[in-house]
Amino acid sequence: MEMRFDRRIYFTLVSAVTAAGFIVICTLGQTVHSHKVETRLAAAADEEREPLYTVREYEGRIGVFCRGNAQPFRYAQADPGLLPEYDREQLREGIGFDNEEELRAYLEDMES
Repeated sequence: MEMRFDRRIYFTLVSAVTAAGFIVICTLGQTVHSHKVETRLAAAADEEREPLYTVREYEGRIGVFCRGNAQPFRYAQADPGLLPEYDREQLREGIGFDNEEELRAYLEDMES
């Protein structure tokens, strides 16, 4: 009878350890998955916050940049030295626009 009791304890312990290991592995898998999802969402949110177009001073001129580009794809005709101090400060920081219509209206206003 004593041997039968030892077997029951042994198999109970092995079953408990196996179940605990399964639970730990599933929990780790869910943690890794949720971390990947959070990383993707954060990257998408950062990209959404960055405007499509940015107008800023570049090498003494006013450059128009597309999202993610280090070189301007176009230059404005206005001379930054002739603009008011407030406008020059904004151009140093960069002015963002989410669509081409807003950009066009700003450039027309600045160049006139």
